[in-house]
Amino acid sequence: MAAAGAPAAAPPVAAGTPLLAKAALAVGAFVLLGVVFGIIEGRQPLLQTTVDGLVTGGYLALGAVGLSFVYGILRFINFAQGDFLTFGAYSALLLNVGLGLPLIPSVLFGFVATAALSVALELTLWRPMRTRGATGLQLILAAIGLAFVIRYGIQFVAGPEIHSFRANVTTGLSLGGGVRIGRTILITSLVAYAVLIATALALRYTNLGKQLRALADNLDLAETTGFDTRRLIVIVWAVGGGLAGLAGAMYALSTGAFNPQFGFALLLPLFAAVLLGGVGNPYGAIVGGVILGLAQEWSTLFVGGEWKPVVIFGVLILTLILRPNGVFGSAGRV
Repeated sequence: MAAAGAPAAAPPVAAGTPLLAKAALAVGAFVLLGVVFGIIEGRQPLLQTTVDGLVTGGYLALGAVGLSFVYGILRFINFAQGDFLTFGAYSALLLNVGLGLPLIPSVLFGFVATAALSVALELTLWRPMRTRGATGLQLILAAIGLAFVIRYGIQFVAGPEIHSFRANVTTGLSLGGGVRIGRTILITSLVAYAVLIATALALRYTNLGKQLRALADNLDLAETTGFDTRRLIVIVWAVGGGLAGLAGAMYALSTGAFNPQFGFALLLPLFAAVLLGGVGNPYGAIVGGVILGLAQEWSTLFVGGEWKPVVIFGVLILTLILRPNGVFGSAGRV
């Protein structure tokens, strides 16, 4: 292990002022857009879609952070990330419905089980492939194949039908002004944002976070200066997988019904959130996920809900045209 001062030369994204300035600019632009929507469509529809957008943004940001973590460290695009969300949801479902356990320990089990799966795959699949000099294309094809294995393995065991948790998803709470939200959805969203904030703070202020930033800045240099890179990479996979599992459980609770295909359907929004925030930048992934969630729900003020995928494609294309490195402009960095 390197001394605590070794990672001091962190990549530029760690600097507080540019990071906060860009985040404030992105949030400010969306607040302004929200005001315009409010003037056009009225206060109540705007507030309701904003609440719905924050719910969507919570689980998108969780899944996108894990995806961004892995790419930021290993420069590897994990096409199985969406199916990690599915695995987390069905792991929680196993305890909640299959064994009749309460919701909280079931969701925690989904988090731990997905983190364990992610670590096991690093030790048995990804590390051996990297050791043998696998190319980027080979790793991508392996990830795509793994996604099919996870998805249809879950479908083989649990069946293709729609499932739901044993939880009260019908009781709603009034937030005032005609805005309502389900009690379970509110709790899960608060947990999602608490985890996101804790992850961002840990990455920025803890010694482990500084080591991960140094690892993302230059993996080879970090290894030669004494970092235990193998242990840190395992931690990256554990965090990324755990957050994906939690995101999957949050999605399942928020929607109330899900099947083994939902993780695949969320893969494009996850990639769009990562690109919007800045590839390999977990801070940007958080902002990108929230912005994308708001954009999806605000679009329903003008078009039907079936057009949400078009909104995602639109955000993705505009980002690639106008700012290819994303809002935070630090591709490949943590």
